[in-house]
Amino acid sequence: MKLFSGTFRFGFMAGIALLLLSSKVYTQGGLSLSEYIETYKDIAMEEMRLHGIPASIKLAQGILESGFGNSDLAVIANNHFGIKCHGWQGRTFYKDDDEVNECFRAYDDPLQSFRDHSEFLTGRPRYAALFDLEITDYKGWARGLRQAGYATNPRYPELLIGVIERNNLYRFDRKVIEGAPVATRERKTDRRPAATPRQQTRQPAKDSDFPTVGVGREIRENNRIRYVQARSGDTPESIADELGLWSWEIYRYNELDRGQSLRPGQIVYLQPKRRNAQQNWHVVQEGETMYDISQKYGVRIRLLYRRNNMEEGTQPQPGQRLQLRARVR
Repeated sequence: MKLFSGTFRFGFMAGIALLLLSSKVYTQGGLSLSEYIETYKDIAMEEMRLHGIPASIKLAQGILESGFGNSDLAVIANNHFGIKCHGWQGRTFYKDDDEVNECFRAYDDPLQSFRDHSEFLTGRPRYAALFDLEITDYKGWARGLRQAGYATNPRYPELLIGVIERNNLYRFDRKVIEGAPVATRERKTDRRPAATPRQQTRQPAKDSDFPTVGVGREIRENNRIRYVQARSGDTPESIADELGLWSWEIYRYNELDRGQSLRPGQIVYLQPKRRNAQQNWHVVQEGETMYDISQKYGVRIRLLYRRNNMEEGTQPQPGQRLQLRARVR
């Protein structure tokens, strides 16, 4: 079963690829390619900073799937990535695609589409290997998306790479890596695919925001990740509300299950954990779990299991030496 819009069919994609040979192409009454890039580059860079998906890849996928914002799915439903419903509880849009009258996700704002795309990739195990690639390896990402089944078109990687290189989209990846400031937009709705729009709006949290919010809450840093320590009675929801984040961010950044409680003194990250720790090894102490070690060093638990050839869900033994950084090949 194909997960995405039929715009991945070879004919359409090849046509779009030819259309994109020039960044001066305009669609009647719609966006040009250059206008699309200018409109959504900051969102793509912000999502790269938050979720580790190259801005070049996100922009190129949006360009190909939405016809740089001019498809009916993008114009009417604000869906720039052709994501079908698949359990979606929000608004929907129906159109003929691979089958008659198929269900697509509909958003209140294109920003939601960009963020749901991030959640889609980060939340499904078959895309996990992509996040082990270098963040600048857009070619590896393009090939990996095809291998993971994102698109059925065998030329999908070449089309993505072509769009990125013709339009120098990799420059936005470099800006994020170099720490260039990213213009952000207000969050109009909760990013979780449920549902109900938020009544209030908040600005996405930047590193410089954290020390000024949360009365009496000390913001610390570990492995270049901002965190707080949980207090008695804290929940992911209460910390998110206090610090101007969404609750799903607290759950995801700390690899928590929904409804999971926090222990007083527990590290609660406010940004995504990293691929590598700042040191190479850890010797397991009595009573330590893989989750404890993951939180201690700010490294994603899935990578700890993989690097140490351990089955996910198993626990290390006291005295065991765990590798915290990727091996140099």
